[in-house]
Amino acid sequence: MNAPLQPAKYSPAHEIAALMPDIGDPVKAADFPQTILRFRNDRWAEAVGLETWNDEEWTRHFGRFHPLPGSMPNPLALRYHGHQFRSYNPQIGDGRGFLFAQLRDGAGRLLDLGTKGSGQTPYSRFGDGRLTLKGGVREILATEMLEALGVNTSKTFSLIETGEALERHDEPSPTRAAVLVRLSHSHIRIGTFQRAAYFDDKALLEKLTDYALTRLYGETPGDNPPVQLMTRVIERTADLAASYMVAGFVHGVLNSDNINVTGESFDYGPWRFAPTWDNGFTAAYFDETGLYAFGRQAEAIHWDAAQLAVSLRPLVEAEPLVEQMERFPALFSEALTRRFCWRLGVADDGDASALVQAAVRGMIETGTEIDRFFHDWRGGKARAAGRYADESWAPFREVASGFEANGDRTHPYWTDENPCSMHIEEVEAIWSAIDREDDWQPLYDKVAAIRRMGEAHGDAPKVP
Repeated sequence: MNAPLQPAKYSPAHEIAALMPDIGDPVKAADFPQTILRFRNDRWAEAVGLETWNDEEWTRHFGRFHPLPGSMPNPLALRYHGHQFRSYNPQIGDGRGFLFAQLRDGAGRLLDLGTKGSGQTPYSRFGDGRLTLKGGVREILATEMLEALGVNTSKTFSLIETGEALERHDEPSPTRAAVLVRLSHSHIRIGTFQRAAYFDDKALLEKLTDYALTRLYGETPGDNPPVQLMTRVIERTADLAASYMVAGFVHGVLNSDNINVTGESFDYGPWRFAPTWDNGFTAAYFDETGLYAFGRQAEAIHWDAAQLAVSLRPLVEAEPLVEQMERFPALFSEALTRRFCWRLGVADDGDASALVQAAVRGMIETGTEIDRFFHDWRGGKARAAGRYADESWAPFREVASGFEANGDRTHPYWTDENPCSMHIEEVEAIWSAIDREDDWQPLYDKVAAIRRMGEAHGDAPKVP
């Protein structure tokens, strides 16, 4: 987001065949008792040429998983390993999802349609392969909000209720079930490379590197493809970490199998938006040490990127990989100021790092909500509101006076009294309306409000 997407004709693809049979296992979707369509992302359907499908066609493909014409003949449960809370796990993979299809958008970019809650696979272990309906609703809210705030994220493409009752130890049960389809720029993870390295499969590492560069980044491999890929991943993941901070977002589970080699955010479990700039704020109740807390996300993503470097060592010497790893802190700092200025609506010039530091200090000292801060200052209500008159905000007021306004400030959103936020209380209220009364209107209204906010913000700055 946030400009209108380019409409496209349906353009199926099957590029993942270049990595077969090493990348995944053919599987079948579960045979669900029901398929009740609850959400379809017509905005993105138009961008991949599927907007003309009626609900019956939509449900046939995204609830019963009939193959998309011209795309993959069978779903694939992808194979990968990964560090989970810094402990290496070689027994994971797609345990409740699969890669269903590939297609291209109007710009020719390769996109994947992947699932969550589509049934058991060889990697389900003791799981039932299902997704709770609440988990699907939460993923809609997370992806819509992140997209509106300029984060490079997967898109929730479809949510279909399946008529099953699930038992879960961490929420009231039995609870309703669903199958979700997400649209992503690849499902190739750092953990995919880790698995190839674990088995000392140099041929697969070379194929994965070539696939990532040619199919995902659209680049011709040069003299040193592993370093070329590492360069791009460091640039994209540094920007991803910065985008989380500026959005006030906490992913919750930044394991290496949850980091995509395109730097796209995906797989939303115990996510939260931090109300205030609290570096210790965590999203997952099981993150007892705060490993993936709000203020430690850049460190976590940098650590995960280092695991890619380790995985690429069979193909190249360490020194050039280390050189790319060492770029991360500076790239993160640059991305943080670039994205901060974008959301604040000021030109990214002058001493922008001082602007960010003063703003963060002011938010921490006063407990000002993150969304409130950006909404007040970009919308021109900061001084009139009187919330920024005390000494805690004096350094920010002084630095901000030297920056020129930038970005659209005429959208009606900026005249709203309150910002569009997505804190846990509202998430629970939206779910409660669905759970108790089967009332989906609060969800649909919130998605519309989020997209309106995204229009007001405009497109986020791209990685240079």
